[in-house]
Amino acid sequence: MTRAAPLPQQGDRTKTRVLTLLKGQECSTAGHVAQALQISVPAARKHLLDLEEAGLIESTTHKPGGRGRPQLVYRLTESGEARFPKSYATLCVDVLAHVESLFGSGAVLKVMDARRAQFAERLAQQMHGNTAERVEQLVAFLNGAGYDARAYQERGVWYLEQGNCPGLEVAKKYDQLCHSELELYRELLAVPVRRETRIACGAPSCRYRIG
Repeated sequence: MTRAAPLPQQGDRTKTRVLTLLKGQECSTAGHVAQALQISVPAARKHLLDLEEAGLIESTTHKPGGRGRPQLVYRLTESGEARFPKSYATLCVDVLAHVESLFGSGAVLKVMDARRAQFAERLAQQMHGNTAERVEQLVAFLNGAGYDARAYQERGVWYLEQGNCPGLEVAKKYDQLCHSELELYRELLAVPVRRETRIACGAPSCRYRIG
């Protein structure tokens, strides 16, 4: 998955309106966006292009009625959908609280481990190569999931840094989530991984030393 780039500051307000418009329908054209937001078609195309480059929307070619001139239609990507607040975190915390109440704290770890095993099985088929290649593949996956991740080297040591925690509210309540993710990274990279900082503990990012 492609890492979503930050939006340019100029025109952010209009881009937010474009995203909101696309959120309310399955797909839309530049002409429809221009008409709905009362801007010019070239301006609409420019905003749509910026949003597509940022990974927040995607376009496909569509021919109305199977004939006529083909046109591009746009819809939100998963990253675009993630820009809109959802109550999933509250729901997850409530569900885990019930699991813990009914079956004990160990049951929460079992749930997290089952989730980790599912991710590991799916991602292991996509990851290959040496440590550097695996790290980059993991970064691509994490960015597709909204982690704002990056990898870099310091004095020959690889580090993975995550600027966002999509499950922050859950992680604050249940550190089993963070433990499970650490085990997942160790399994996928097949090398020792040590977490140095956690967003859930107040750090600006989650930072992992690899190897």
